Amino acid sequence: MTVTDDFRQARDQLLTLREDYGRAHAEFAWPRFDEFNFALDWFDALATDPARGSQPALVIVEQDGSSTRRTFAELSARSSQVANWLRAQGVARGDRMIIMLGNQVELWELMLAGIKLGVVMIPTTTLMGRRDLEDRVERGGAHWVAVGAGNAHKFDDVPGAYRLIVIGGEAGTAAAANLPQDALDYADSASAPAAFSPEAPTKADDTLLLYFTSGTTSRAKLVEHTHVSYPVGHLSTMYWIGLEPGDVHLNVASPGWAKHAWSNVFAPWIAEATVFIYNYERFDAPALMEQMGREGVTSFCAPPTVWRMLIQSDLTRLSAPPRKVVSAGEPLNAEVIGQVEKAWGVTIRDGFGQTETTVQVANTPGQPVTAGAMGRPLPGYDVVLVDPATGQETDDGELCLRLDPRPVGLMSGYFGDPERTADAFRDGYYHTGDMASRDADGVITYVGRGDDVFKSSDYRLSPFELESVLIEHPAVAEAAVVPSPDPVRLSVPKAFVVLAGGYEPGPEVAEEILRFCRGQLAPFKRIRRIEFADLPKTISGKIRRVELRHSEEERHAAAVPVSGHGVEYSEADFPNLRD
Repeated sequence: MTVTDDFRQARDQLLTLREDYGRAHAEFAWPRFDEFNFALDWFDALATDPARGSQPALVIVEQDGSSTRRTFAELSARSSQVANWLRAQGVARGDRMIIMLGNQVELWELMLAGIKLGVVMIPTTTLMGRRDLEDRVERGGAHWVAVGAGNAHKFDDVPGAYRLIVIGGEAGTAAAANLPQDALDYADSASAPAAFSPEAPTKADDTLLLYFTSGTTSRAKLVEHTHVSYPVGHLSTMYWIGLEPGDVHLNVASPGWAKHAWSNVFAPWIAEATVFIYNYERFDAPALMEQMGREGVTSFCAPPTVWRMLIQSDLTRLSAPPRKVVSAGEPLNAEVIGQVEKAWGVTIRDGFGQTETTVQVANTPGQPVTAGAMGRPLPGYDVVLVDPATGQETDDGELCLRLDPRPVGLMSGYFGDPERTADAFRDGYYHTGDMASRDADGVITYVGRGDDVFKSSDYRLSPFELESVLIEHPAVAEAAVVPSPDPVRLSVPKAFVVLAGGYEPGPEVAEEILRFCRGQLAPFKRIRRIEFADLPKTISGKIRRVELRHSEEERHAAAVPVSGHGVEYSEADFPNLRD
């Protein structure tokens, strides 16, 4: 059997057991390869399959209604052409290339071409500023930068021994944009031959991707993935979503982040599904649902922020909603799950993974969903909870992965950082840094980042649990809970709240929210303080509780009142809420 046959056999096993979680988890074993190239061994094989080659692999619809559509055969041929052109320009196996593009067809062409060539790709969001780009060029050791003409100027003052590849769409773009004389014009790749032959086999453990994390609690880490850890590892992601051949999958994720590769490259194409993209300047729920209906979207993945915006619209306007709906990025609140289930008749299934891994824990198709829970370990993952203090396995501790056998969907390590890598892989486990609990049925519930969980009066509190209650109040659009220093209790839970439309900050709404939480939470979990303020977020949209926590510590240490954009209210401000 070929590696393509072995990969297909593993894929088909998960498709067959799509709704039989017990058997899938017990029987599935990762395919193990010495050599593997996703673009050559899998995607090109689909392109030459009479039943799949003419089917759409990628559909991109713009806000004005125009669209770009590519079949598996067309993308296969075009990516080979791009690979040949890159090689002719001096791009070599192992060279590191920043790819800084939006959702445009060239992004997928370059991804496939880079895999074929053996280029180490560093996907980067177009929102990056100079300081972040300097960090990526320096720590990533970039030799090449593939960037849209409209963003090429961002590299004007970014030092490094790299060469620009400018994507503009028309021949002569590089010269017309006043770029460096040695900048390459991607449009010239149209004249390259379309038959590609690799110079050597691709080793499975060769580096393929370097992803910078979003940095929710510390400086962004640089995660190293191989030609199997994501291309093969996302078998688990395909299983979680429930993707099947012929599905049309929409994933709301921005290029440059790992989740984009999860659900806009690997998982759908492993399943022989269509990747559907809708580009928009500002989120518009009715417009999004109109396009979903028009393109026949059968599978939909969105982060909690998008789900929260969607439920503020009329979900019933989508007459044929997708039958597979999932959420990842941060845990999803039960209130949102319930509203979507009422409107669409489907249950959003939460999943948990990291830039460092594929999906590890999730609610899978056909299984009962415990609202607010992450679910159970995915096939191929041996998940345990470890007490940080004792190192013993428990039902309430840090979520870890056993490394014997090592799951394929796990990173090689942190690029250029052996100390951090050793710490993450200590004691026979991969340590996620996330805290969780497990019930008698094996269902795992997210508690919070290890740095976010805190103690109040010697009780250990989960920000997510408290935020889940807050978000149920109609006045609360978003919330983040952090410890606020307290002379008696060590700390008390404080909520930073973004109000929903139609509500204004003030004592009345503060008292109403505090009273609501009082009725929903045990006394030791009670929200004691509330501040109306914007929430600091990473560029990928995740809340940076670490900033809020540090600002609280600094403010209380200096004994200064809340000032600037926020106004704080305490239970003590309201006589009826005092203990």
